[in-house]
Amino acid sequence: MSFKQDIIRIDGKKIVINPFLYLRKFDQKSKRWLREPGQFSKSRIELNRSKYYPGINWEILSLNEKLIKDTTIELFLKTNQIIKTFHSSLNSEQLLEVEKNLIYHQKSYFEKIQKNYFIKKERLLLNEKRKAKRAVLISDWQKWLSLKETRKLIMPVFVIILISAHLGWFAGISQNSCNPYFESTSIN
Repeated sequence: MSFKQDIIRIDGKKIVINPFLYLRKFDQKSKRWLREPGQFSKSRIELNRSKYYPGINWEILSLNEKLIKDTTIELFLKTNQIIKTFHSSLNSEQLLEVEKNLIYHQKSYFEKIQKNYFIKKERLLLNEKRKAKRAVLISDWQKWLSLKETRKLIMPVFVIILISAHLGWFAGISQNSCNPYFESTSIN
């Protein structure tokens, strides 16, 4: 995506149509508002479906595709609101021109942003589930090891393993069965 597509000119005014280029002018709350979906009502998004995605049969889309397209529409609505705020002198005809350029230049970019958002969110949820499972496993082991019966059992088992290792070691060395250097060779 080139920077040229992020700026359009209408009647000599430069208008930035990439909402993320306005971020340095925002506070943290506004940045979160822009980045996170779910700020607009479902009914408002559904009203704008035909405007931003004309000709799409919404009935045949999967839930995932609908979610991405709906959050993309929400990003379009947020961008329009930002542009109206920063360029309040634009009339309705100019705003319509800005919207057309926005749809033409930013649709695939916005969809990509939303897909990446959901992939990242899914990855974070998966990491949290793994952390929770790991914490449960560690907790279970700690509980098991703290039992009085377990502590009584660990020492004899450890002693048995240690004695068998020593017996095996000494039995192997005394027989010299594994080391070919101790075998006697006769020279004729």
